Amino acid sequence: MSLLSEIQASAVDAREPITALLRRCKILAARLKHAEFKAWVENELSGYNTKESIPEYRIYVVGCKGYFAGPYGSGMKNADIPKSAIPKEVRDELFTSYFAQPVAAIESLIQDSEGGTVQGPWPPEVTAIVGERIYQGMNCLQAWKVIPVNGLVAALDIIRSKVLNFVLELEAESPEAGDSPQSAPVVSNERITQIFNTYITGKVQNVATGSTNVSQNATAETNDKLFDQLIANIMAVNGRKDEKDELAGIVEEMKASQGKETFRSHYQSFMSALADHFQVFGPVIAPFLPALVEILP
Repeated sequence: MSLLSEIQASAVDAREPITALLRRCKILAARLKHAEFKAWVENELSGYNTKESIPEYRIYVVGCKGYFAGPYGSGMKNADIPKSAIPKEVRDELFTSYFAQPVAAIESLIQDSEGGTVQGPWPPEVTAIVGERIYQGMNCLQAWKVIPVNGLVAALDIIRSKVLNFVLELEAESPEAGDSPQSAPVVSNERITQIFNTYITGKVQNVATGSTNVSQNATAETNDKLFDQLIANIMAVNGRKDEKDELAGIVEEMKASQGKETFRSHYQSFMSALADHFQVFGPVIAPFLPALVEILP
């Protein structure tokens, strides 16, 4: 199996850790001799050094809660903190989470989470300054950001989709790309940069031209067209009818559950089914994956 095929199989297998996927990408980046792709992979594996360098899919607007103490032993535990009660100069910082950690740390947070959320503590010095301004007659002793785990899961799914689209487009240029460690890359650095900018640093809601022409906007009508086109592409594949019916049926379930929590379980079922039949359906489904990730609740 070629390196590109190994990466594709790893990207669509939800059981495969993102760290394992990215280590294969690290080998690919070294063989391609492409500095930008190598740097992105290293940042994902080792973490981002500055807040400015953190990509958008690792940044979340979150809610906050706190523990408050008042007179005569009164208090409130796990109380919501209104955003409007926080001074504007620190408001965005306190209600935004920037995940600079390595992907392994994010995977660990997801595994260890309870109740569907993880916490990010406020700096104690900030809590001390703004703590008396939130609830009248009460002082905030401790505050934290409440980060939904499904946002972290979505970020990892985005990484998978970015990698999958990148290697599929690279394979379309040359199936041997990445399999010649000693020789010069078979795809030009300029072309690799174009593919990298389109699929890795580009907006995830834009599905770049490949075997389909799809774009996804945040409207139900556009999403319906996305699902309909995905089903049409699946049914047009020269494959077994029962496999096509299985995938198309799951897509119908995703279409019907847009905006609901059940959408995620249908999406995961779809990715699991795709992993079992990737060689047949992967090329026609992969361009849709970034748009599907954007719909995740």
